[in-house]
Order: sequence, then structure tokens, then C-alpha cells
Amino acid sequence: MSIDVMEKGRAAWPIDMRKEFDTNQLNGRVGTRLLSETGRVRVWEIRLAPGERIGFHRHVLDYFWTAVTPGRAQSHAEDGTIVEAVYSAGETRHFVYGKGEYKIHDLENVGDTDLCFTTVEFLDSANAPLELGRMREGETSSERGDS
Repeated sequence: MSIDVMEKGRAAWPIDMRKEFDTNQLNGRVGTRLLSETGRVRVWEIRLAPGERIGFHRHVLDYFWTAVTPGRAQSHAEDGTIVEAVYSAGETRHFVYGKGEYKIHDLENVGDTDLCFTTVEFLDSANAPLELGRMREGETSSERGDS
């Protein structure tokens, strides 16, 4: 993965993006679709067409992601940092959060092909899982582990 970091601060973000950040600080939906949930893990898919974006969300659980497809993405972080990254298919990154630690960011596909990741969160992490709220279109109760 190659990364280009641009530190502009949140004040440089468009007003709509700043408002979305404020509204979604506790959004625990770290993917575009919840594929599976057990007592131990949540498995998410992130699938973004060129120009599509997953809005701000908060990571509090230990997790890893794997890039299913190669591509380019841009992410805005809580501290105002804007990161542009190039991903290779199969690339995997692991993250661990101590008690009270978290990360808030978004992700936009700035490439010219679909971008897909699989993300696995570990529910037995140092922090309690965030509530996901109601199901989104395409999710079923069995995908959420409710059956």
C-alpha cells in the first residue's frame, strides 16, 4: 500500500462533510454490508464503485481488513488528516485498540475501478462493540446473527 498524507485540518473540509462527521461519530457500521455476525466476530464487506464513499464511522474493536480488489481510496480522519492510498489485491492490515481508543474516518473510492474490502471485527476486544441500530437494505436477520 502506498500512502500520501495531506494535513489540512477539518476546517478545510466542506461544511456538509463536517456536519456528517459530527452526526456519525458513534456510527459502528464499518462496512457497506454486514455479511455475518457471531458471538466472536462481525464480518463486513466494503464495496465502492468509482466515486462512491462510505461515510464516517468509528472503529473501537480490534479488526483487520483485506483488499479483495486493487484500487485507490481517500480517507478523512478525525484529526483532519486526509490520506490517499493505493491498495493491492490481497493486502491485509491489522489494528488493535486499547481501552478507550478508537478511530473515526470515511473512505471514498477515488480510482476508476470498483474497490472491495473484507473487514473482520473481533467482538472480544478491549472496548465494547458499538450498537449497529436497525438493519440496512440487503441485510437479513440471519446475517446479523438474530436467528
